Amino acid sequence: MPRNYLMLAVSPDNYDVTREQGFTVQGMRGNQKRKVQRVEVGDRILFYLTGVQKFAATATATSTLFEEHTSLWGNHNPDEDFPWRIKIKPAVVLDEDQFIDARLIAPRMDYVKKWIPEMWPLAFVGDIHIIPKKDFFLLEEEMNKLAKTKKEESKSGASPA
Repeated sequence: MPRNYLMLAVSPDNYDVTREQGFTVQGMRGNQKRKVQRVEVGDRILFYLTGVQKFAATATATSTLFEEHTSLWGNHNPDEDFPWRIKIKPAVVLDEDQFIDARLIAPRMDYVKKWIPEMWPLAFVGDIHIIPKKDFFLLEEEMNKLAKTKKEESKSGASPA
């Protein structure tokens, strides 16, 4: 049973790198070591895309922290190689046209209630956030519905509305 439910705030470009890697590994910035050390095998991860304010996928941690300096993810700091990494396994991965708009669902999250409603995006500043289990499952359930609808549409040959 997972101990932690995490939300990773990543840029769309870095999310694309993780997706291109088949959701097998996720790297975090050098200054995130203490937070990444808390990740345990089985912990659940929610991907939030900064800038576009959308939720895109969930995954499960399949390893604890390890250090690797192969450059995969980008940053405004060319010396940053996202050395603190965990292996992951995808759970629900939405197509880009299905990403969930955080502006529509974030107000329902317990996690953002610490901030005044107009300032909810502040809840997503930073790379790694521990969120309530209830919030994680709220989003994953919505993602599962969207993924199921897409799968049913492709089976029936219907085009999405």
